[in-house]
Amino acid sequence: MSSQLIPALLGLLACVVVGVAAFAVGRGSGVKVGRTEELERQRAAKASAEESAQRIRSEAERDAEGLRKSAVVSGKEELLRLRETQEGEVRRRREEVEREERRLQERETQLDRKSETLDQRDRELGRRASELGRREKTVEERQGEVDRLEGEATRRLEELAGLSAQEAKNELMRRIEEAAQADAASRIREIRESARRNAEREAKKIVALAVQRIAAEHTAETTVSAVSLPNDEMKGRIIGREGRNIRAFELATGVDVIIDDTPDTVVVSCFDPVRREVARLALEKLVADGRIHPGRIEEVVNKAKKEVDQNILEVGEQAAYETGVNGLHPELIRLIGRMKWRTSYGQNILQHSKEVAWLAGIMAAELGLDVPMAKRGALLHDVGKVLTHEHEGTHVQLGVEVATKYGEHPLVVNAIAAHHDDVPHESEISVLVQAADAISGSRPGARREAFETYVKRLEGLERIASSYRGVDRVFAIQAGREVRVVVTPEEVDDVRMTALSEEIARRIEAELQYPGQIKVVVIRETRAVDFAR
Repeated sequence: MSSQLIPALLGLLACVVVGVAAFAVGRGSGVKVGRTEELERQRAAKASAEESAQRIRSEAERDAEGLRKSAVVSGKEELLRLRETQEGEVRRRREEVEREERRLQERETQLDRKSETLDQRDRELGRRASELGRREKTVEERQGEVDRLEGEATRRLEELAGLSAQEAKNELMRRIEEAAQADAASRIREIRESARRNAEREAKKIVALAVQRIAAEHTAETTVSAVSLPNDEMKGRIIGREGRNIRAFELATGVDVIIDDTPDTVVVSCFDPVRREVARLALEKLVADGRIHPGRIEEVVNKAKKEVDQNILEVGEQAAYETGVNGLHPELIRLIGRMKWRTSYGQNILQHSKEVAWLAGIMAAELGLDVPMAKRGALLHDVGKVLTHEHEGTHVQLGVEVATKYGEHPLVVNAIAAHHDDVPHESEISVLVQAADAISGSRPGARREAFETYVKRLEGLERIASSYRGVDRVFAIQAGREVRVVVTPEEVDDVRMTALSEEIARRIEAELQYPGQIKVVVIRETRAVDFAR
């Protein structure tokens, strides 16, 4: 409405301005026109201005009326819209209230049903309680009857036996003691017989392990070396007149020379691989030279020993260089070189020791430990194996002695001593050496054993252990050198654990074939778990 009045007022103001201007112009020109004409013009201008003002006023009133009517219509429409919105909101809330009422009714119905169910249960429990009360009363009555009958039976037995109850009890205890003593004596005899059998078996095992340490580690490798001859006539020259040449050669080298029908070949046999290498090298030199007699044999054998000793030293230095181990005593380097001619289950000890050193170094680097120390302990962990056929003791004991003798670090000595769990581990280095030794020795193909046989042995170990009652899980670890048996604590108690490990070990001995020994570990664990809420 105000937007329509403003143009009307502006028009009225313009008309007034025009009239005033005309009046001023007419007054200024009064000299030329007469006063009467001027008045006429002013009246005409005034009338025109009033007419314009009246017209503008009428238009403004019409516009104002139109605006008023438009505003009334808009207000009515807005009111209708608000009323519809309010009615829709009321309907929505009414529907929500109705839905809520229905849910409440359903809940009340469910609660009523639950209440009825609980009432039925209470009535049932009451009935059962009454029934139990009646049964307890009946049991008490029957117990009294039983006690009465037992008393009567006891009196009758006393009358028939001529003994009182205490006397009969004493007689029964005496007989039970006699039977128990007889059973105990029989059990003692069985235990003694079992102990004797076990002692024999353990003694055989110790002997077998000793033979294995001396023989198996040698015979598992090739114990003979073949030497090629230019012709069969050379065999006669090697034998010599009345066999003096071959006797002198065997005496100087400590080997057996086998000359058979194999064409152009002589076989040198010896358990000591170093002596066998010396003999092979000396025999090749004698055959190449052609002069074979006792004096020449001794000279050539001495030269071959020096060459082999030099070769041993070079091999030891090369192994130390390849593994990055520095500052070793010359005698330790010589022992490392001798590993080249020693094997264990077909696995070359020198290659095995280098592999263990590399593995231990890699793991030590990953764990942020002393890498040179780990490699040093790993390279020397089996150094005692080259001394087992010359000195008493296990290869672990001999390795510890020689490492201590030549001033090795205590961590290195402990790594040698603990790599078969003979002593506790004193550092992470010894644990890494043991792990690397197990990896190198137990991987398929590392040692002379068919993969199928290896798998079958592991399966056999798990099968035997799993066949016993109470066994939950079985794990064959360390390449079949150890079996861990996890039992159910409710079915196997601490006393049964010892017997179970013994039974599993005996069955493994009877049913499987394996090198060395297998450790049987039975694990029983009881856990109690609860939650704080």
